[in-house]
Amino acid sequence: MRRKERAVTAPTAIREILDQCQVCRLALWDREGPYIVPMSFGYTYEDGQLALYFHSALEGRKIDALQKDPRAAFELDCQLAVRGGETACGYTCLYRSVTGTGTVTFLTDPADKRRALAHIMARQTGREDFAIPDQSLDRVAVFRLDAETFSGKQNI
Repeated sequence: MRRKERAVTAPTAIREILDQCQVCRLALWDREGPYIVPMSFGYTYEDGQLALYFHSALEGRKIDALQKDPRAAFELDCQLAVRGGETACGYTCLYRSVTGTGTVTFLTDPADKRRALAHIMARQTGREDFAIPDQSLDRVAVFRLDAETFSGKQNI
């Protein structure tokens, strides 16, 4: 990271950023080229290991890309604002972000899918009491991205 003073390394600070972000953008690659898709997400972050959870339709460009190549990059950002200055170069963007790379695993076990969906719903709604029927599990793709690299950055 070029701007070391903007690095966020404390696990509690990274968790704060993850808790504030509403959308995670996944960067994928397929035969058409680069592809970025914004997604709702859930996560676990324990002992320095970050896992992001997503759900999707069972088919489509994203699913095709991940089945061919499960590697992905990701980006989350929050607290976006522009701070003005006296000159054009005096302006700056205020933000907090987490970026990284990892490998996606599709979850097929119903218990694993339920846990992942519970993480997503808890992250997006603050509730953990949703019942997820078996027939709903059959109609959704659920996958986990295990972050192999990630870093936090901020300018606040």
